[in-house]
Amino acid sequence: MAHLLHIDSSPRGERSHSRKLTREFVEAWKQAHPGDTVNYRDVGCNPVPHVDEQWIVAAHTPPEQRTPQLQEGILISDRLIDEFLAADLYVIGIPMYNFSIPSTFKAYIDQIVRPTRTFVFEPEDSTNPYKPLVLGKKMFIITARGTSGYGSGGKYENCNYQNPYLAAVFGFIGITDITFINVENDESGGKKLADSIAAARIQMAQLLGG
Repeated sequence: MAHLLHIDSSPRGERSHSRKLTREFVEAWKQAHPGDTVNYRDVGCNPVPHVDEQWIVAAHTPPEQRTPQLQEGILISDRLIDEFLAADLYVIGIPMYNFSIPSTFKAYIDQIVRPTRTFVFEPEDSTNPYKPLVLGKKMFIITARGTSGYGSGGKYENCNYQNPYLAAVFGFIGITDITFINVENDESGGKKLADSIAAARIQMAQLLGG
C-alpha cells in the first residue's frame, strides 16, 4: 500500500486544465490501487507563506537551540515537509506562468527544500557537498501552457524554464523518477487544445496501465 500526495497550484477553479487532469489521474490511480491513501493540498487557492528572515534563522539553527519564536517561524515548513516525506508518490498540477511556475508553487518549494530535512550540506566533501534525503519516490507532474512549442526542438524550447527547473529542484532533494504530462494550447483553444488534452489523457492511461 502506497501513500499519494496530490497537489494543485493553479488559482483557477473549474476552468483549470491542470486541476481537471490531476483529479482524473488520482481518481484513476485510486481505482487501480484501492488500498492506497491520498492526501490533498491546494497551494493555488490556499497559498503557503514565503520564506522570511525568521524562517532562515530557524532553518539554520539546531532544533534544540531554537527559541519559541523560531519554532513558530518554521512550524508551517515542518508540517509541509512531514506531509511531503510521508508520501511515496506525488501527482502535481502546475500551470506555466511567464515560462516558469506560479509564485505560489515556488513558495511551496522554498518551504520544503530545506537543509537537514530534505537535503544535507557536507562542506568537507568538495566533490559533492549536497546530499539528497528524499529517495525512492515517484512523481507525476501535469503542466498546462498557453501555447505549444516548448518541447525538444520546439520554437519556444529555450523559454521553457518550467520542466527543467522542476526536474532540477526535485532532483536536488533526491526525486529523479519524474514523469511530465504537458497540456498545451490553452490560448488557442478549439481543436488544438482538445487534441492536447486527449494526448495527455492517453499518456495518463498508459502510465496507469489502461
